[in-house]
Amino acid sequence: QVQLVESGGGLVQPGGSLRLSCVGSGTSLLSYAMGWYRQVVGKQRELVAVISSDGGTNYEDSVKGRFTISRDNAKNTVYLQMNSLKPEDTAVYYCNAKKTWGRSTFNYWGQGTQVSVSS
Repeated sequence: QVQLVESGGGLVQPGGSLRLSCVGSGTSLLSYAMGWYRQVVGKQRELVAVISSDGGTNYEDSVKGRFTISRDNAKNTVYLQMNSLKPEDTAVYYCNAKKTWGRSTFNYWGQGTQVSVSS
C-alpha cells in the first residue's frame, strides 16, 4: 500500500521559513511526478509546486522566488522549502505523487500538514 506522510508544518511569523517533507512508502517515487498542493477551507485545492521525475520544476506564480521544491530519490522524499512566508500562504499543504503507466494513472495523496503564517 502506497503512503505519503507529510511533516514540517506549523505556526510561523510573516517573513519566516518552513520546510515541508513528504516521505513515501510502499513504492519507489522515482518515476512519479511529485507535487505540493494547498487548500484553504471553502476553496479548491491548488497546485503550489511540482517536480517531474527528471527534476524539472514548476511553480504557482504567487510562490515563485520564495518556495523551492526538491526531491531526494534515495530517501524517497520530496521537500518544499518555503521562505518569506506571507499570511496568504496559510493553508493545509498536501503532497501528491502521480504517474501514468500505459492506460493507468497512479495518483496518491498525503494526509496534509497545516501551515499557519501569523504574527
